[in-house]
Parts: sequence; C-alpha cells; structure tokens
Amino acid sequence: MTTASTTEDSGISIVESGTPSLRSVSIIGIVTVIAGLILAIAGATTWFVVQGQLAAENITVAEDAEYFAGDPVDGPLTALSQADIINGHALEASGGQTYAELDREDPVRDVMMNASFLRASLFTSVVAFGVAAMAMGLGVLFMLLGISLTRIAKARD
Repeated sequence: MTTASTTEDSGISIVESGTPSLRSVSIIGIVTVIAGLILAIAGATTWFVVQGQLAAENITVAEDAEYFAGDPVDGPLTALSQADIINGHALEASGGQTYAELDREDPVRDVMMNASFLRASLFTSVVAFGVAAMAMGLGVLFMLLGISLTRIAKARD
C-alpha cells in the first residue's frame, strides 16, 4: 500500500515510492499546455506584426533578383531575396569593393552604407520571423507534451 505525503518545501504530494502524485502530473500537464498556448499565440502575433510592418513599407523585390522578382517584400524569403539583390547592386556600383574597402572620400561609400543599412533591416526582419516560427513550434510542442502528461495522469488514475 502506498501512502501520500506532502513535503514542506515544495507542497508537492509524494507517494512512498518517491514519485510525484498523479494530481501533480496532471497540474504540470495543464500548466505546460497553457505555456504552450501562450508561446504559440505570441509567436503568431509576432509573425503577423512583422509581416504587416514589412508589407507597409511597400518594398518590391527587384526585377533582376534571382528569386521572387517583382513580388512584395512581406516575408522572410522575399526579404532575403531583396537583401541579396541590394548587395549585388551596391557591389556593382562600387566596382566590387565593400564599404570598408572604399576610400573615405569616395562618394560611392554613401551608397554602400545605405545598402548595408537596408540589408541589416531586412535581415532583422528575417531573424524576427525565425524567432516567431520557433516560438510557435515550441508552443505546439509544449501543448502536445502537456496533453500527453494530463492523459497519462488520467489513464493511471
């Protein structure tokens, strides 16, 4: 026969065998589902906010881009494509030299600096999309884990 007791430090019920009680497992499962739901919602919200802000800039992928030519920049792949073509155009304008390689007095240096800023902004949006996707994925994973924990607790009850 197993008996349950409560530890003074944590308040978690422990059966004699030293494992958490089924009620504790169920509570942990519910908390995990809620945390997953919050992560998934936060990730989706971030994705759509970044997408909306990027679309509001009315940027179109250059016609000579390798991918997505003529498409609006409103997602991670179109942002990467536009950043790539900006780099190509800037290097073409500078004769293949980067910002750091150009003379300080060279007027093309400003073109390279602006291209660098534009690319950095587009790369920042790509990172934001990545973080949002990761949050959504982890949210789904947490929800599945929490559902599994609650089902295990219910099945053993």
